[in-house]
Amino acid sequence: MNALEQGVRYILDLGAPVMMPLIVTLLGVGLRQGFAKSFRAGLTVGVGFIAIGLVVGLLVSVVGPKAMAFANVLGLKLDVLDVGWPMGAAVSFASPMAAALIPAVIVLNVVLVVSRATRTVDVDLWNYWHFIYTGAVVHAATGSFALGVVAALITALVIFKLADWTAPAVEHHFGLPGISLPHTETVNWAPLMFALEKIERKIPWLGKVNADPAAVRKRLGILGEPILMGAILGALIGALGAVPLWKASAYGKWLKEVLQLAVTMSAVLVVLPKVVAILMEGLIPISEGAREYLQKRFPGRDVLIGLDAAVVIGHPANMAIALLCVPIALLLAVVLPGNRMLPFGDLAALPFYILWGVAASRGNMIRGLINSIIIVVLILWIGTSLGPLTTQLARQAGWAPEGIAGASQYTQWSGVALGSHVVPWIVLQLFQPKTMLVGAAAAVGFALVWLWVRNEVRDTWAAEIAAAEQARKEAEAEADAQAGTDAGAEEA
Repeated sequence: MNALEQGVRYILDLGAPVMMPLIVTLLGVGLRQGFAKSFRAGLTVGVGFIAIGLVVGLLVSVVGPKAMAFANVLGLKLDVLDVGWPMGAAVSFASPMAAALIPAVIVLNVVLVVSRATRTVDVDLWNYWHFIYTGAVVHAATGSFALGVVAALITALVIFKLADWTAPAVEHHFGLPGISLPHTETVNWAPLMFALEKIERKIPWLGKVNADPAAVRKRLGILGEPILMGAILGALIGALGAVPLWKASAYGKWLKEVLQLAVTMSAVLVVLPKVVAILMEGLIPISEGAREYLQKRFPGRDVLIGLDAAVVIGHPANMAIALLCVPIALLLAVVLPGNRMLPFGDLAALPFYILWGVAASRGNMIRGLINSIIIVVLILWIGTSLGPLTTQLARQAGWAPEGIAGASQYTQWSGVALGSHVVPWIVLQLFQPKTMLVGAAAAVGFALVWLWVRNEVRDTWAAEIAAAEQARKEAEAEADAQAGTDAGAEEA
């Protein structure tokens, strides 16, 4: 292992909670925000990542075992196990391509921003593993290192453009101006989700029903509040995965588990938005500083800071629908033709993967749930398809699932996270002679869908965008007027 590869591995092993504070601090200093302000912002971001990790870890610890118990009740006999996103990250960073691809993607990003081909500056180095994963599976499938590099860079280019395209939704739906989400396993669903939403809006009743969280709270009262929704959904998941009801001697244990999961899910739905707010407390000053700095030196440029989708998963509608999708995903695994993957390790991370299904509907919980079910169906198929290559990479890297009871009985490992890699899957098909036609058809279909809905994001939030632009113009006019007043006072 050469010095460059050792250095890259060392930095990546620090993890996002350490990497992001370092990146944010350096970025702030580079943007002339001052060391003290930049360091405080970076440390706040690190605290936010730790807090989000604790909440998501709580989800994993309680949802995972209940999901496996429910799978046992259903008698699921599948041979591909979802072992969670950590396997994808592990095999990607263990790949010989990692040391070359991280600087290559950074250079590509810089070139694209400088040439105005993209507005997104992707500082989320940890999630570069998504791009590396593309390169690794193409390398494993073709034996060509060069093709792996090209595949990874194509994926990065598409994801940066998708992040630019969805930025208005990030600003006006999630309330994060100046931020984009170049997060492969989430943003690559956006074109399909906006296309589904465009169709659904034309369907009688479905297109007009008002079912966003505010409307649900109004209709259901206290039952529509996140804390109660969490309790209800937690009790449902607990009931599905608890001790079988027909054992009378186990009623006490069953009730205990249901109540514990109900309170836990209430805590998650209440706490997650608050810990995301901690993260944003550190990010927003740097984002605003970056915008001011770049606009002064590059007039007319509106650069976006690219971040992990973790900053937006706490939206109430998103969390509620994700919890509903846990039992739905397990039921689909039973009945879906062609599926061989048992959802397990990533079920607690469903808020990430269904994100754009809910956002495209502006938080409408009925259409958002329909969109999310479509996502889950495609995840199961893609995850099954990627099982052989991912298992091969994991065994080559010496990786094995730890702490998952019964994992040894599965012949292949994959994941819901990997099944969410739509663009990497398309690129992989394109680079294999046997599947090239499938890949070409999928690529053309993806491009045509994106072209069809290219104006949907701005049209969906048109009123909010117009109001924000008017507010910015008024603020700029006020600042210019104040500058003129100050200049006149100095002359006098």
